[in-house]
Amino acid sequence: MAREIERKFLLTDDSWKASAYQQTDFAQGYLTPLQGVSKSSVRIRIEGDSANINIKSLEIGLSRDEYEYPIDLADAEKMLATLAVGPVIKKTRYLVKHGEHVWEIDEFFGDNAGLVVAEVEMRDEDEKVEMPVWVGTEVTHEARYYNISLSEYPYQSWNEDEKNKNF
Repeated sequence: MAREIERKFLLTDDSWKASAYQQTDFAQGYLTPLQGVSKSSVRIRIEGDSANINIKSLEIGLSRDEYEYPIDLADAEKMLATLAVGPVIKKTRYLVKHGEHVWEIDEFFGDNAGLVVAEVEMRDEDEKVEMPVWVGTEVTHEARYYNISLSEYPYQSWNEDEKNKNF
């Protein structure tokens, strides 16, 4: 079984951009209903010129089950256009090496424009992570920052209090 262990953070500024060594455009949508009872999310993601289907357990926190398999790009494009529930999330992911870790920084567009979130994956939940100066408030346990939540309730729909709650 695959287990994803990661922490999520808001950023204090954009100084991380000077250290970004790779960027990839993403489009992703969910095939599972956003409302109601579900144990997992099923996501289609186009990542540059490749695509995959991803199944994650719906757990909020440091770790959750995750399975990911490559699929045909044309199939992914059709699924996003015809089967996705809610808006398709568009973002650019930047990779930034800091200390022993590679940080994934997602800059969102469209319905989630203005939101930038950093994630760092770890080998285990107790692993120490050297924090860059541009890392701000941790939002690992805030469901609204998860992509599936952003698909249902996009950042542009948040009021100013919700947007500033974690600063």
